[in-house]
Amino acid sequence: MTMPDRLRAASANLVEAPRVSADALASARAEQDRMANAIRALAMDAVEQAKSGHPGLPMGAADIATVLFSRFLKFDPADPTWPDRDRFVLSAGHGSMLIYAVLHLLGYEKVTIAEIKRFRQLGSLTPGHPEYGHTPGVETTTGPLGQGLANAVGMAIAERHLTALFGADIVDHFTYVLASDGDLMEGISQEAIALAGHLKLRKLIVLFDDNGVSIDGPLALADSVDQVKRFEAAGWAAMRVDGHDPEAIARAIAAAQKSERPSLVACRTTIGFGAPTKGGTEKSHGAPLGPEEIAAARERLGWSAPPFEIPAAIREQWRAAGERGRPARLAWQKRLVQLPAGERAEFERRSRGVLPAEQLAAAARAVKAKLAETPKEIATRAASELALDALTPALPEMIGGSADLTGSNNTRVKGMTVLSAADYAGRFIHYGVREHAMAAAMNGIALHGGIIPYSGTFLIFSDYCRPAIRLAALMRQRVIHVMTHDSIGLGEDGPTHQPVEQLAALRAIPNLTVFRPCDAVETIECWQLALETAHGPSVLALTRQNVPQLRRGLDQDNRCAGGAYELVAADAGAAAVSLFATGSEVAIAVAARKLLAERGVAARVVSVPCFELFLAAPAAEHAAVIGDANVNVAVEAGIRQGWDAIIGSNGAFVGMTSFGASAPYKELYQHFGVTAEKVAEAALAHLRNLKGDGTCRFA
Repeated sequence: MTMPDRLRAASANLVEAPRVSADALASARAEQDRMANAIRALAMDAVEQAKSGHPGLPMGAADIATVLFSRFLKFDPADPTWPDRDRFVLSAGHGSMLIYAVLHLLGYEKVTIAEIKRFRQLGSLTPGHPEYGHTPGVETTTGPLGQGLANAVGMAIAERHLTALFGADIVDHFTYVLASDGDLMEGISQEAIALAGHLKLRKLIVLFDDNGVSIDGPLALADSVDQVKRFEAAGWAAMRVDGHDPEAIARAIAAAQKSERPSLVACRTTIGFGAPTKGGTEKSHGAPLGPEEIAAARERLGWSAPPFEIPAAIREQWRAAGERGRPARLAWQKRLVQLPAGERAEFERRSRGVLPAEQLAAAARAVKAKLAETPKEIATRAASELALDALTPALPEMIGGSADLTGSNNTRVKGMTVLSAADYAGRFIHYGVREHAMAAAMNGIALHGGIIPYSGTFLIFSDYCRPAIRLAALMRQRVIHVMTHDSIGLGEDGPTHQPVEQLAALRAIPNLTVFRPCDAVETIECWQLALETAHGPSVLALTRQNVPQLRRGLDQDNRCAGGAYELVAADAGAAAVSLFATGSEVAIAVAARKLLAERGVAARVVSVPCFELFLAAPAAEHAAVIGDANVNVAVEAGIRQGWDAIIGSNGAFVGMTSFGASAPYKELYQHFGVTAEKVAEAALAHLRNLKGDGTCRFA
């Protein structure tokens, strides 16, 4: 079947538009063309002025965007964060001038023509790729292809869940995605569409800019997938349309809105539409068109306005489109006010991302009180489950999950029902073996608002989650990753599953908080801190093996809040050695302190559950915890990278310098020298190298 045949066949299945006169159709088409050409003109001009950018997608997808924003999308520029607005995700973030042009034309106050002229310039609201929290109207940070599509799956999950809780009068909106060939080639897209199809997320509509061109040239150089069949195989409704026929696009979106499944609309477009020699080729993809090509494109499109100028009539048409959603927002506000006071307060609290502080504090205290009364020698992953048993009832906005490792990650507590196509009110998501999409969908859930997502996998698979974790950090989203099996302590599964460099790699991400608690008490404290970290993601690195409860008694304060603290003081007088450790190695440090005491060396133990909190502490607090011992020694079953900020470049480190091995975990700790004896030896060796006062404390 040829492309025209496929388009006709697809169009035959769409909702018929009301019959109108030929003159009316021609007039409507001319208006749509003028509105779309405004997008094209701004994209050409901004990219040319910046001497950098991607004009091809905005020019090719302008008709799609015009139809969507002027006829379907529910939004109000006067309130960009209205909770029941439709979400629009430009997954193809390189085409950022599309969204910037649309936001400006619709009347988003801060997206001025001056900002359009400053495209890709330092401090502008029009950066190279859309950034959440930076530009009003941008729902998520995109650019790494495929991430936006997976974010949208999370947004659609959040919409279905909140609809189940608060009703369709309060939560009832669509999530739209504009995706490129590149988005669909990235592996994360398969994970994302499979999850969406399985959950039957019918309020999710993907508009595929099917232009057949990539940066290298024709898409056929690298890809021959039939995307419609692919999406259908994943449980989606899918159709093809002419991406430059506004009425065909409108019929397709209308049909998608009525579907009981998520929908793909593959819109066949011409990249760089209107550019006479570069349109339809890779030459319009990622570089300015140049003055001559722009002049010729203006002539072909019938656009005579000077650069960055929008004719008044066209601007009024766009502003009218921007005003279209205001009545819906005002009606929604009336419905919200009519809710019972308690239900309204709960919806508004969750929408603002405000924690129920008293309930959270009480839940954490209750767990700590039980542990003070009955200490537990358990794995910190099991301690995390104890924490969740108390936290999830106190914070109904928490939704958990796991990447097919529920029993290993301990992220599903008793009584937590599964979120499924049959019950969107459930609070646990089975993501399947899809770590990439899981992490990105969690970002979308958090971005949507009203929910705090957490989910689990093994720490080694943080490498699969890393792109989404980095974006969560960039967007400052409260997303919590439970990552168990955090060292060679997982044992027999061997080096493929034993994290060595992962802790250091995660700690290197700005605005990510990494917790590695040493026992059950620290675990509940770290959970509390992760939940209270409203403007950034967190990772809880947890053990597979049991660890002793080192914190005895009941501390009213959260001792982990400073990132590090003295767990065990020196027996008498000043310490000659300070021992620093995280997680399961804190117990090793405590045992090493005892060995040093037997040699007449006074040592103290500092637990460091969170580097980021510790390094951010006031200088005086930081110095007090570091202390003034002659020798600093750190022990962690990972690499040294990052530790020098705490122990200094002259400090000793006991840890890993290679990959692990397959064996019982106790044998592995002996084999790799991550033991109390090796820690004590390192301290003694450093003391021997000291001169003057340093030797007088060592027998």
